[in-house]
Order: sequence, then C-alpha cells, then structure tokens
Amino acid sequence: MSVASMTGFARFEEQNGDFGFVWEIRSVNGKGLELKTRLPQGFEAVELEMRRVAADRLKRGNVQVSLQLRRDGEQPAFFINQDMLAQLVELSSRLVKEGNATLPSADGLLSIKGVIDVAENPVDQSVQEARQRAVLKGFGAALDRLVAARLAEGEALKQVLLQRLDAIESLVAAAEADTSRSPEAIRRRLQAQVEMLLGSDERLEAGRLHQEAAVLAAKADVREEIDRLAAHVEAARALLDQGGPIGRRLDFLSQEFNRESNTICSKSNAASLTTIGLELKVIVDQFREQVQNIE
Repeated sequence: MSVASMTGFARFEEQNGDFGFVWEIRSVNGKGLELKTRLPQGFEAVELEMRRVAADRLKRGNVQVSLQLRRDGEQPAFFINQDMLAQLVELSSRLVKEGNATLPSADGLLSIKGVIDVAENPVDQSVQEARQRAVLKGFGAALDRLVAARLAEGEALKQVLLQRLDAIESLVAAAEADTSRSPEAIRRRLQAQVEMLLGSDERLEAGRLHQEAAVLAAKADVREEIDRLAAHVEAARALLDQGGPIGRRLDFLSQEFNRESNTICSKSNAASLTTIGLELKVIVDQFREQVQNIE
C-alpha cells in the first residue's frame, strides 16, 4: 500500500442535457475522519450514501464537500412571504404614526431578507431520483481524484520522511562513535577538574579517581538511547514501506525519537555529544511536523 497525505483537493463536473453539477472536495489534517457537506435543496437524501463511500476510501482528515447545480432552461419561481410582509407594514405604520420613521418604499420592504423566497420548480420524482444517482456517481469520481491527489502528496512526504530518518541514523552513528563517551575520556576530564580545584596533590588516590570516573561513566552512558533510536529508525522505515493509514503510529514513533534525543542531551558529559543531541532534536522535530500530514 502507498502512503497517503491528509491534504488534497479535487473537482468534478458533469453536464447531462439541461442538468449539470460540480463537486468540490477539500481535505486537510484531522485526528479522525470528519465530513462536512454543503448540499442544495432536494439533494439531502444523498448524504448518507456519501458518508458511507467516503468512509470506505478515507481514514483520516477534515473533508469539506460542496455540490453546485446547473439547470439550463429552468427558471426559479419567486413568491412573497405575505405574513412577514404584513407584519412589517404594520410595524412601519406604527413607527410612522409615532414620528419615529418615514413611510417605507415597496422596494425597501421587498429587499428585506425573507420577504421574497425562491422556490425551485417542481421536478418529477423519477427525474429527481435519476439526478441523485448521477450526482452520487459524480461524487465517487471526485473522491477518486481526491484519493489520487492525497497519494501523490503522500509519496512526496514519504521521501521527505526517509531523508529525515537518514539524518537521524547518521547522528545516532556519530553519537555512538563520539570519543567523549569512553570511560578513559571521562577519567581524564575528571582528573583535570580535580587537579584544577586541588592542585597537583600527591595524596589524590588513583584508585579513588578511577572509581568516581566509572560511576560518572555509568550515569552518562547513552548506549540504551542509541540502541532504541536505531530500532525506532528501523520501525519507521518498515511503516513507510508498509503504507496505508500509518500516521498515528508514525506520530507515536516521533514522540519516542524526541524522548531519546532529550535523554541524550540530559546525560551528555561533553560539548560534542550535546551538539549531536541538539541536532537530533531539530531533525526529530522536522520529522514529526511532516508526520502530522500523513493519513
């Protein structure tokens, strides 16, 4: 399976005689699958099937769907809301008598929202059902295009993530090879610090110095963090090869990457290892940022 992004856009339009429609679908990141629809009057019945089809093709993302209709040769019917108009006339007359308003014009009253409504021309039930089938089929075609767009974006994201994993792996190798991790290097640093504080004191016991160095070396050992980082890199690559809805698991791995990088920085006993740990944190943050886009 391929890796899919959660971001994408698709458009599909069709014209059948005097009836046409346009689907537009936009998708962005989301914790789960959330579908928001904008459907014209008379086509609400297709929403349930739309949601079922979308759930079969998409696993995560905030998806906005809109349907626009084109009816060539069909003129909408206008009618006046008589009850609302009567209430407005009565209210305006009272305000005029009280001296708080002037007589309203007819066009002024008719321009108030809700006074004039638009009613679609009635359509035969069989014709309406045929149109609903047509727009549902069109929705499937638009969804195909959205899936293709998300897969194309996902392939690009996969390459970026693989590059970040390569960088993490190189930094892990550098941390493992860093000479500051050796007990001998720690012993030399400890000896230099003690001599700086106490001077060249002959009473300083070599055995005691070696023991303290061993304790510090154990506390500063990042062997486990290095091994776990290497294992996480391997697991992340396996997920990217596997494909499918892997975003949540990659996000979990990115948190583990961050945890191990923080521990390396906190355990570091040398500037060189701290530099490696800080660079790891930068790359891991870039990795996690991109992972947020994966389905």
